[in-house]
Amino acid sequence: MVTIADIWAARPVVAEVAVRTPLVRLQVGAAEAPAEIYLKLENLQPIGSFKLRGAHNAMRALAPETLARGVLTASAGNMAQGVAYGARRLGIACTVIAPENAPATKVRAVERLGGTVRRVPRERWWQTFQDRSYPGLEGATFVHAFDDDRVMAGNGTIGLEILEELPDVDAVVVPFGGGGLISGIATALRALKPDTQVYAAEVATAAPLSAALAAGEVREIAYAPSFVDGIGSTMVFPRMWELARQLLDGALAVSVEQARAAVRLLAERQRVIAEGAAACAVAAALAGDAGAGKVACVVSGGNIDFAVLTDILGELD
Repeated sequence: MVTIADIWAARPVVAEVAVRTPLVRLQVGAAEAPAEIYLKLENLQPIGSFKLRGAHNAMRALAPETLARGVLTASAGNMAQGVAYGARRLGIACTVIAPENAPATKVRAVERLGGTVRRVPRERWWQTFQDRSYPGLEGATFVHAFDDDRVMAGNGTIGLEILEELPDVDAVVVPFGGGGLISGIATALRALKPDTQVYAAEVATAAPLSAALAAGEVREIAYAPSFVDGIGSTMVFPRMWELARQLLDGALAVSVEQARAAVRLLAERQRVIAEGAAACAVAAALAGDAGAGKVACVVSGGNIDFAVLTDILGELD
């Protein structure tokens, strides 16, 4: 299990590539939100998401001879960019296994960074997370998007930064995809400020953690695709389920429309571009699901497809 010592050790490594993102107050009136909502703006990272933190921490731990054989990951877009960014910096090859419905904006970004993208059916893409390999690429080291201790430790540096900027934070809401982001952040918070509530944010059309917590065990659920493409799956990985049960205070599922409304609000009030996954955390806080007091929402990324963003912003009055 990742420890606070692992997270502290990851901090100087992460600082090689990631910026210390600001934590800013969301500009809404008291009648619009039940809490003081703060935004941890990971959409301002060089690749537009938090993913380079964990990806770089994992890759920097590899021996030179291992790195020389290249890296491989499975991702719908953001982890792909994190690994591709690190691979370009290290001068090695990067291959990404992506689902067929991966957003074009994210795929183009990976290719600009020098990564090779292979699109496969969603079921085959999901299988790659379990296999940690792909036929024909056995020599490359698989960098798991979430189920990797060094990835989680790198992500956990976000928790350190939140506490340094807002030491009296009452709750932190984090988008839940695979669980690697929230597990790292929650580990830091449990060690340094254990009374802080930590909630996972999901989209209701694909919320496996909410279903697992309700049932007391991992359950396979129906998956309905939406513009919220960075989170959502049919089930929680077994190890991530065990971590979630130990570290989290609950899961908050929001509707697709709530996520769209949060994207609009962030753009209108804050001039922040957030992708659907990031908006889910803000939507949950706005709904009061994370309670009152001071609530920090991790705006995990801003890599939303431009056509989708245009459509959502077109709904502004």
